[in-house]
Amino acid sequence: MTKDRHCPLVDLHTSSPNAMRLNRLTRMSRRDTLMAGMAGVGVLAVGNVVAAEPATGVDPELERFMKVSTRLTDRASLDPRIGKALYERILQSGPELKAQLSKLATLLESGNYENASAFAKAAEQADPAFKDVIHDIMTGWYRGVADGKVVVYRSALMFDVTKDAIYPKTYAAGGPFYWTTQPPEVDKPTGAPALSPSKFDVEPT
Repeated sequence: MTKDRHCPLVDLHTSSPNAMRLNRLTRMSRRDTLMAGMAGVGVLAVGNVVAAEPATGVDPELERFMKVSTRLTDRASLDPRIGKALYERILQSGPELKAQLSKLATLLESGNYENASAFAKAAEQADPAFKDVIHDIMTGWYRGVADGKVVVYRSALMFDVTKDAIYPKTYAAGGPFYWTTQPPEVDKPTGAPALSPSKFDVEPT
């Protein structure tokens, strides 16, 4: 005799492929929400630990170097990343550079100089050795070179001065055959040198 088996009724609506997929996604969504909540608690805990640690500030001598550079270039602001790289490289030029840069910054802080020319003249009068320090700073910002090494190329200020007429070597910022058109006129400089004459070194190009 065949034993009767009980067959429960099956809800075809909930057992359809779409319904099963929806149920699975719902379960995954709940699980993901729970995991995200636990991760958020962990991030908050780590954040509290990090916030409790004292923040390390910027090197004060680097900030003073940036102020001197801003005054010497007569600019409202300069890229701090480039400034940090130049400062670190200039310091490698000699053991006396750090003290000289600090003294130059002290001179700037002690007076009110309306422009770069006035500050450069006052610096050379205060100490003739400052002229070479100023040369190092200006060479770094305008040529991108410090201690005989290229620190920055495309962002050197010498290209910013003539960016409306001359493109850096190996860079073609214009369209096809841009060199066949007449470049715009550039006004001749009218300023006078602030420092005393220095030896001129012709470098290979």
